[in-house]
Amino acid sequence: MASYTGIKIFSTTLARDREAMGENITKWLRENSQLEIVDKVVTQSSDKEFHCLTITLFYREREAKKP
Repeated sequence: MASYTGIKIFSTTLARDREAMGENITKWLRENSQLEIVDKVVTQSSDKEFHCLTITLFYREREAKKP
């Protein structure tokens, strides 16, 4: 895995929230464009009643471009 300085976790068990998860992640990425995603992990778990989806993003600050 590439080196990282932080993680952001998106997780939900509700169907309506799972449907909106992609939009929420895209919004967060746009609002944090100074960050570079270096890895990601998608985890799904469930029991008799609930299905949980978790997306974990590993990031670091983008390096400043040299003139």
